[in-house]
Amino acid sequence: MSTVMEWKQLISNKRLGQEHRHTERHDDRTEFKRDYDRLIFSAPFRRLQNKTQVFPLPGSVFVHNRLTHSLEVASVGMSLGNDVAQRVIEYRPELRNTLFEQIGQIVSTACLAHDLGNPPFGHSGEKAIQTFFTEGAGNRLREEVSPAFWDDITHFEGNANAFRLLTHQFKGRRPGGFVMTYSTIASIVKYPHASSAAGKKGKFGFFQSEQETYQRLAAEMGIRRLSVEGEPLRYARHPLVYLVEAADDICYEIMDLEDAHKLKIVSFDEASRLMLGFFDDEVQQRILQRIKDEQLTDPNEQIVYMRSCVIGKLENECVKAFIDHEDEILAGTFEKGLIDHISPLQREAYKACAKLSVARIYKSRPVLDVELSGYKIMATLMDQMVEAVMHPDRYYSQQLIGRVSSQYDIDAKDLETRLMAVIDYISGMTDVYALDVYQKINGISLPII
Repeated sequence: MSTVMEWKQLISNKRLGQEHRHTERHDDRTEFKRDYDRLIFSAPFRRLQNKTQVFPLPGSVFVHNRLTHSLEVASVGMSLGNDVAQRVIEYRPELRNTLFEQIGQIVSTACLAHDLGNPPFGHSGEKAIQTFFTEGAGNRLREEVSPAFWDDITHFEGNANAFRLLTHQFKGRRPGGFVMTYSTIASIVKYPHASSAAGKKGKFGFFQSEQETYQRLAAEMGIRRLSVEGEPLRYARHPLVYLVEAADDICYEIMDLEDAHKLKIVSFDEASRLMLGFFDDEVQQRILQRIKDEQLTDPNEQIVYMRSCVIGKLENECVKAFIDHEDEILAGTFEKGLIDHISPLQREAYKACAKLSVARIYKSRPVLDVELSGYKIMATLMDQMVEAVMHPDRYYSQQLIGRVSSQYDIDAKDLETRLMAVIDYISGMTDVYALDVYQKINGISLPII
């Protein structure tokens, strides 16, 4: 395999599970637009509306959930992809009139999918699944499963779970999972390596059960393999992953700040100072004058306008960083994310937002309360369901197993398959549904018929 990846090979509209099938089309949509539509109308995407982004699901003040976040990330991703395509084609005219011109649509679709694998209660839910096996009752299973499977479940990761959700053939579903295009699928894999190479951060891109699928996609698109035989499998990122990651980085950091202001966790003066910090004095004055000219007297509307300016600036900066480092990205040697390579002024302003987020937002009482409750709910569900698949002949086990959707192979003879079915079932729940199941199996609430 070449040490430098090639755009014409990287952008593939071949569909997983339909590689050798000719499908007649009755409209003018591109294959990548079909991916987008398929996700928008899918049940896993709809469920994101009931999954926590950072703050508790809305009460009197509406803040972001996973669905609104994903839609905003997709919007920024579309701009990033379109702008990069336009700039690259200026000095690579051979890419004109090829699939490369559609990378905006690919990035936007991958942005829609990037959080599909996140369990209820976000990172707290991830930790609950991991620690059930490392610190909880699940630790006794270590000797009963393979080392590779143990690595997978003890490092359980939303990104790897999204790849599984898109590609795995669950019961009753066709081969290839969502039957997405190769480039769309590869563009969500932020950590393209096996769980045995996860390292201290515990991040990886695909479970052992989907490793062969990723290898097939990588070989087709010429994604550079970084590991040698005998080492844990590790690849360079597909270049479009950097644009998906940048769209996510831009949205979550800036939108979390807007939400925190709306919830009065951060004052107007703090929020406006942080947002104006992305610009030099001259541009700051222009922004403030525009707010005055537009007669935006409501503090929330002023923050909204500043936020839109910041997102526009960061989008331009990330496009520039991608163009400046395109050779390294295609060689698989580019380090960190695009946001780490933007201009010094914007990078320092971004760091200031991140510092405040850690100290004041992510450790605020409403957020911590959700994490504590979510962890307890998820840990209990894992404990009860794993106990059920370990002893499926018991009466109570049969009652619990009977609640599980038929798409999950909960009755498999193989223990690893049953354990993965439990993880699939629980990680696919919404926050509200997880709470409802928790209350019912603990006798806290009864169904009303």
